[in-house]
Amino acid sequence: MQLGSILTPPGGAAPDSGTVPRRQLDVEDLIDIVRRNKGWIAGPALAGLVLAVVVAFLWPDTYVSTAVIRVVPPQIPERLVPTNVNIAMSARVNAMAQTILSRATLRSVIETYGLYPRERARMPMEDVVGLMRQNIDIGRVETLGGDSRRGDSLSAFRISFRYENRFLAQKVTQDLASRFISENQRQRALQSTMTTQFLREQWLSAKRNLDELEQKLTAYRIRHMGRLPDQWNANIQKLTALEARLTTLNGAIARLEQEKLVTNSEMQLLRDRIDGILNVRPEEPRAVADPRLAALDQRIRESELNLARLLEAYKPNHPDVIRFKAQIEVLRREREEYLKAQAQPAAERPEARQLTPEQAREVRELNNRIATMQIQIQARDMQIAEHQREIERVNAQMEEARRAMQVAPADEQEYISLMREVELAKRTYNDLNLKMQQSEIATDLENRKQGETLEMLDQASLPERPSEPKRHQIILFGLGGGLVVGGLLVFAREVKDTTLKTLKDVRAYTRLAVLGSVPLLENDLVVMRRRRIAWLAWSAACFLSLVIMAGAVYYYYATKV
Repeated sequence: MQLGSILTPPGGAAPDSGTVPRRQLDVEDLIDIVRRNKGWIAGPALAGLVLAVVVAFLWPDTYVSTAVIRVVPPQIPERLVPTNVNIAMSARVNAMAQTILSRATLRSVIETYGLYPRERARMPMEDVVGLMRQNIDIGRVETLGGDSRRGDSLSAFRISFRYENRFLAQKVTQDLASRFISENQRQRALQSTMTTQFLREQWLSAKRNLDELEQKLTAYRIRHMGRLPDQWNANIQKLTALEARLTTLNGAIARLEQEKLVTNSEMQLLRDRIDGILNVRPEEPRAVADPRLAALDQRIRESELNLARLLEAYKPNHPDVIRFKAQIEVLRREREEYLKAQAQPAAERPEARQLTPEQAREVRELNNRIATMQIQIQARDMQIAEHQREIERVNAQMEEARRAMQVAPADEQEYISLMREVELAKRTYNDLNLKMQQSEIATDLENRKQGETLEMLDQASLPERPSEPKRHQIILFGLGGGLVVGGLLVFAREVKDTTLKTLKDVRAYTRLAVLGSVPLLENDLVVMRRRRIAWLAWSAACFLSLVIMAGAVYYYYATKV
């Protein structure tokens, strides 16, 4: 019975020409709906179950093999040997991952182990490499256990590979982990070597620059020897020493002159004694000396005393000193000439007599002493001449030192700039030399594999169970999905169906009292045949479903490695 064909109540007029709203369903109605539409629910559920089983068992197993690589700190503390690699391990792991996951490396791994044969048959190699790259997982560097404050923490990261063959998954994971270890050593050694090479080139450049600047500075010093700003103190000290030497020489000359004066005086007295012996008769008393000779001797002594006083105040080359020396020489020559003039007549006088042996011996002794004094005077004259030559040399050196102090180089700023550049170049050279030596030690440390290295903490695992697919979850999801689809179909049928199914519908929609109901009368043969057809259909569907699911299960276990 359709809702639109409900009989109108007595009176002939329809109460409402619109659509009648549906009544609220109770549990009995829901059970009745399920009983009427059990085929629409069971069919999609069975189909979902079969589809889920087929998908779950035809989906190849995926095994995940995992390896753990440990970060080993340097064996020698960095405070003793600074490393040339200043990149954090996490950043270096990312850089190494880009190298290892490159197309060339993954293609080599695929061809070595014969991975993805089906995919390689129907896909280009670029896509196969991309598929393998998706199946590789490289974790971050993490601290595993321990206490970082005590220094017993462990830094490590994981490498995993997913593949349908668990043995190949283990081999590939082990290969990738080994590549990480070797690539880390190669990159550290390469970076350290490149750093050392760069520092060596900079050091050689700094050395060449320093040599050029030192050559320029040496040439400048040679051109301006003795007139450099940093030689001012040396020139002052030299001039002071020369002045002290000059004073010493002048004092020595004055002392020699005084000694000569004393010697000349003594020699003159000896000569007077000889003259007295030769001119005086034995029976006569000693005559008084010649007044002219005494006057000459007095003038000579006064001149020598004046010369001695002048030498104490002036240098030997002073004009007054030279004048007194010349005056003394003139007086001495005059005295010698006078003595020669007086000696000849005395010897020729007839009253002259022979000397006694004592007088002759005394005259000889006096002559010997005079000769010795003359030799001493000659020696002092030679010493005075040597001192005067030395004074001339000292004066020349003093004049040169004064000129060096007075005449400064016009390009003194160039010298200061050169000194500054040399000092800067020397500091740069020493700094680069120290850095290069440290870098060479760090490179040798990396070549010995004593720096920060990677080692296998856990070897690549051999997975026992597949990580994918989760078959029980897929089957439950497929069965649940079929039930949901069946429920949606039943809901759609019930919404579309407007017929009256029960007495509750008649009472609710007609608002009439039901006096009785007549059951639906159908042919038993037709009913039986309909049931047989339904049973056969469901039996065939279930059998076919079982066959399909069994085939999927058999295929899985038949192809399982």
